[in-house]
Amino acid sequence: MKPTVLLFNPRAAKSKPRLPNSVLSVAASIEGKYPWVIVDGNMELDPWPKLLAQLQTGKVRYFGCTVMPGPQLKQAIPFTRRIRELFPEVVIIWGGYFPSNQYEVVLDSGIVDVVVNGPGDIAFPKLLDAIEYGSIEPESIGNIIFRKGKFPQRKTLEQNQASLQTQTDSLYFISKKDELYDQDELPALPYKKLNEFYSLQKYLGKTYLGTKTIAYHSSIGCPFTCSFCAVVPIYNARWKAKSAKHIYDDIKYLKENFGGDAIEFHDNNFFVSEKRTVEFASLIKPEKMTWWGEGRIDTIDKYSDESLYRMREAGCKMIFFGAETGNDSVLKQMDKGGTQTGKQIREFAARIRKFDIIPEYSFVLGFPGKTEEQVWKQIREDVSFIRQIKEINPQTEIIIYTYSPVPTPGSEMYAAVLASGFRFPKTLDEWIDPHWENFDLRKNPLTPWLTPEMIDYIRNFETVLNGYFPTVSDIRLSPIQSRAMRTISSFRYKNEFYKFPFEIKALQKIWKYRQPEVEGF
Repeated sequence: MKPTVLLFNPRAAKSKPRLPNSVLSVAASIEGKYPWVIVDGNMELDPWPKLLAQLQTGKVRYFGCTVMPGPQLKQAIPFTRRIRELFPEVVIIWGGYFPSNQYEVVLDSGIVDVVVNGPGDIAFPKLLDAIEYGSIEPESIGNIIFRKGKFPQRKTLEQNQASLQTQTDSLYFISKKDELYDQDELPALPYKKLNEFYSLQKYLGKTYLGTKTIAYHSSIGCPFTCSFCAVVPIYNARWKAKSAKHIYDDIKYLKENFGGDAIEFHDNNFFVSEKRTVEFASLIKPEKMTWWGEGRIDTIDKYSDESLYRMREAGCKMIFFGAETGNDSVLKQMDKGGTQTGKQIREFAARIRKFDIIPEYSFVLGFPGKTEEQVWKQIREDVSFIRQIKEINPQTEIIIYTYSPVPTPGSEMYAAVLASGFRFPKTLDEWIDPHWENFDLRKNPLTPWLTPEMIDYIRNFETVLNGYFPTVSDIRLSPIQSRAMRTISSFRYKNEFYKFPFEIKALQKIWKYRQPEVEGF
């Protein structure tokens, strides 16, 4: 009898659970090969009793955990540690952005055996076969990382371990990257079986877009190399997408069987191909669904007016864009790639307004500078630029992050980060310190060039901005509350007086104002 694989999706948000697409794709890869179960931390008050119950059956031999930086670490780390202590025979495999970008601290912890470094659709089932049967040499498996001499083979291939030890002086074996897989050829996600563990209806929550919103991934990767993006080290400027027809078929299934009426495309860059976007718009239009996705300004600005019109007619209501900054030299330093400029960011905000598509612009403030004065200058320029965008198109949703370094060796910006003395935590326990959780949410950067006064200035401006222009995506905020908050914030915003906005913060706390960059729609 084959061993069971226990897949865990740690809690990522306080409310509104989304379909766990990452662990679902792993489950799809082993469907019919190994039995599997899913425990979703977003659907459990405390997932540990359910994890423990599965482990105590004696059937579980593999524990797979997806881990994003930030909130997911608060369950992933302590639960993985308990499993290692109580069930040392269980092989522990982590995947996701955090272990891929921070594999040294993950593997050095001793509680994780293997990291899946990128897509696991092919790597994961091969990895299980290599461990379970010794039929595959581990170095032949793409997209994995492990400590040399520590590969957890049940049927040890001693010659493999010896060869791995002598390859280099490095402590880690990092296998080659697989070519990105044809997304249409991958097995369908097992929605029906997920529904046996958790009611799939509960994953389709009420949002700004609709009453039952589907979370969906239609592509992986991104063809650009922004130096602040965690996707870059994993996908190396590669992008692969499902066809428009494939997306439509999946969405249609979820609509007809579970009542989905809106879509959040969680792709890193949904709009790379204008042809695919327009084809999908044509297919989905009769379904009368609203949808949202992430894209680049310099990509969608090349779309024809006809394409943008067809997208809106087909339900595209809002698009998230990484504007980042209005400073062209900083955009270049960020390795933003493409042709995006401050001038284009302004002009596009005006252009997209004609189509009644809400642009959601994110800005990253607090980039490293040579002097404190230079950092201050850039922060104030970005604040001024954001105000210009709101004058051009008041409907523009503004999301503000503070710059959090991402390990992108070779980039000019990461070199400046290291030169400043910044270092990532050296242990997993440090990563679940509350300060580092906020770091991963890009709210508390812990970077040496940002003073407390700078952080206060950014946060206070954000508070006043959100007060004067409350987000339309907070569906709990009534029109009366929105108008009241705008009235109270009016003097501050118009006079650029941002210090100590206690009255606005009090209202936002009382009314539980929802920031989309933290809690989603």
